[in-house]
Amino acid sequence: MSDFLSKEYDAVVCGAGPAGLMAACTLGKMTRGARRVLLLDKKAPWKEPIFCAEAASTSRLGALWPIDRSWVRGPISGIYFTSPKGYRAEFYSKDCGCLLDRSKFHHALAVGCKDAGVECHFDTVVKKLERVDNGWNIVVGNGDYDETLFSKVVVDSTGPGCRLTRDIDCLKGIESGDTDLEPAIFALAEGIEHSREHIELFFGSDFPEGYGWIFPRDGVEVNIGFVLGKNAKSGISMRQKLEAFVARYPGAKIRAVYGGMIACGQSKKPIAKCGLFKAGDAASCVNPISRSGITESLLCGKIVAECAVEWLKSTSAEDREQIEAMAFTRWMDAMGKSHLQVARAKKAFYSVKDSQFDRAAERLSKLPRQKQTLYRIFFNVLWACPSLIWKMRSFFHW
Repeated sequence: MSDFLSKEYDAVVCGAGPAGLMAACTLGKMTRGARRVLLLDKKAPWKEPIFCAEAASTSRLGALWPIDRSWVRGPISGIYFTSPKGYRAEFYSKDCGCLLDRSKFHHALAVGCKDAGVECHFDTVVKKLERVDNGWNIVVGNGDYDETLFSKVVVDSTGPGCRLTRDIDCLKGIESGDTDLEPAIFALAEGIEHSREHIELFFGSDFPEGYGWIFPRDGVEVNIGFVLGKNAKSGISMRQKLEAFVARYPGAKIRAVYGGMIACGQSKKPIAKCGLFKAGDAASCVNPISRSGITESLLCGKIVAECAVEWLKSTSAEDREQIEAMAFTRWMDAMGKSHLQVARAKKAFYSVKDSQFDRAAERLSKLPRQKQTLYRIFFNVLWACPSLIWKMRSFFHW
């Protein structure tokens, strides 16, 4: 016997990360029960550790979802930028961000989906999509048996890799979601001295084309890890490199290790076609240098949901194509264009030598905290590496 309330839906959202949860909730709120909206994931989005450093801008997050202290671990009041020799520059701004308990945050988003009338199944694997007249057939399974559902619109928010939409002929030319993936690994660890209100970021040749980090969690445990460029070669395994990073802190104890490939870029390809909309990492909507994606995913999920509602209202094939194109345009206007600017500077930024990072950080570390602004940090790196100005000319549109 089927667990679904219907065999046919107006919109099915595949994947219950931030993008999928926001897309489903937005669809539910905008249609107010007039449309059947279904959210699917193979697991409850709050029951397993989230592969993420769990930090977000307070202003950006608050503009997308009301911040509830029940799922905030604490405020972020600054960032330490640490050079290879350990010189530390500090950017300080009280309450510039917040540390999330991602499990509780996802649970709150899921409750918001249900309150908006979305039918949610967090034990269901989406196995296959097939384009049919007027919509999509979706083959799903929960371990006991498979069944086929129909939906007019599909939102793919299944994360990087996009196996779900691979090899579907009508989707050729759409964002594939697997063009910019990079290896990342982190540990939940104890015994590492840290500031509870600061993120610490590490740059230099120890993390080729990437960076290391320490994110506070509860005052005792930290998230410590790194991401490397997709073409970077370190000579040892990611696990060995992580253990060497943690070993910098005598007495540190690793509690758990997580790793995988993460999205790291901004695509120039469309994110919607044939009634299928991509959101979040599946649409490669990620800051190319910071690799941040929480608020990006929420915003992208909101945009594609709003466009999907317009798509459902339309009966003209031409109008629907314009709405699909509008999804990409709206994302690019919101964040995509700035991401592309950052991407142009990425290669140049990672050409900075260790000695130049050290020189800039040492110079900055001697300044009073209030003078260590992001502006000064940026231009001190340029001062330490004059050739970077020429390499980054495209970033400034010179």
